[in-house]
Parts: sequence; C-alpha cells; structure tokens
Amino acid sequence: MSTGPIQRRALYQQVADRLRKRIYDGELTAGEPIDEKQLCASFGISRTPLREALKVLNSEGLVELVPSRGCFVKHVDFDELHELFVVMAALEGLCAREAVQRSDEADVQRLEGLHAGLEAHAAAGDIDAYYEDNFRFHEALQELSRNRWLQRVAADLRKILRLARHTQLTVEGRLQGSLEEHRRIMDAVRRRDADAVEQCMKEHLQVQLQVLERMQEQQQPATAPADERAT
Repeated sequence: MSTGPIQRRALYQQVADRLRKRIYDGELTAGEPIDEKQLCASFGISRTPLREALKVLNSEGLVELVPSRGCFVKHVDFDELHELFVVMAALEGLCAREAVQRSDEADVQRLEGLHAGLEAHAAAGDIDAYYEDNFRFHEALQELSRNRWLQRVAADLRKILRLARHTQLTVEGRLQGSLEEHRRIMDAVRRRDADAVEQCMKEHLQVQLQVLERMQEQQQPATAPADERAT
C-alpha cells in the first residue's frame, strides 16, 4: 500500500496549461489582449484562478501584465529573439554534449524513435507534427543531460522561444534543412561524439536565427532611396 502524498494540481495551474497551449497553437496571438470575461465563461471559472494563471504565464514571459490596461500575449521583438537564440544555442549545445556523455543504449534508442518521427513528418510535409516531435527531441536531450539546473534554465527559455521557432519552419526549404541538421545531430549521438553533437546543435540554433532574420527583413517595407524621397 502506497503511503506517498496524493498530488493534486491547483485549478490555476490547469488554467495556465490551457492558456499556454492556446498561445503556442496560435489561438491567442502576439499583442492580443486577454479577454478575461470571455475566458472565464469558456473555462467555467471565476476570475481568481484565471488571474493567478496569468501571473504564472507572466513569470514565464508568455504574457505581459500592463497596469490599467490589462494583460496581453507577449510580442517578442527581434532584438529579444537574437539575444535569446545566442543564449539558447550555448545551452542546447551543452545539453547535447552532456546527454551524449551520460546516455546509454536505451537513451539513444529513445532519441532514434523521436528522430524517426521527424523523418516521417518531413516526408509528409506536416510542419505542425514535425515541430511537436522536434520539441520533444530537444526536450529529451535536455532530460538526458541529467543536469537539473541546466534543464531548468533551458526549459524556461524554450517557453519563450517556442513563440517564434514554429514560424521559421514555414519558409520554403526550411523543413528539409532542419531535418538535415537533425540527421547530423543524430549521427554525432550514435558515434557518441560530444564535441560534434555540441557543435551541430549550436549550428542548428544559429540557422534558425538566420532564417528568422531573413523573415524579419522581408516583412520590413522597402525604403526608397534618398534622392527619390526628396522629389
């Protein structure tokens, strides 16, 4: 007979989970105000657990609480993204290194299963399914690093970067490019080459940032030459 404590999740934590998923799924978009009244009606709850949930998401960087204005879904500007990707490349590279150094054959097989999913989703052109398995692959490497402090910091940042990572996969050719990067990562994992897997992971994150940079440039309106503006 088990004598361990019964784990019960508070209502606000369940609400936070639902809101987080809506944000990641794009149902709540960047800059959009949070309609507390509508959400309370939708979830069948009072404002107290909703507001506690919003405090959690605010601490994670997913929403912003603006005094006298309300709560808004976080908009991550490009400068923030650049800073985050620089840090995340270092963290995920270190996670991959430690995972390779500490993993056993069962761990490698776990990664093989996730990678097989990436291969299948890329072949089908299913960006959403690819992204979800990609997320789980990176999460698994972090877990396999068996460094709880590294996992904690990386997990916190991933919650914010998840707001932008999915979009770069929609660029033509990027899905296949991402898969090729993952193939190099898995090759290094299979060879238990810690130096190579760390470098491959860093390059993987750096390419994502470069793609987002190009997307940002394309979205900016073209600036007319100075002589044209003067006429």
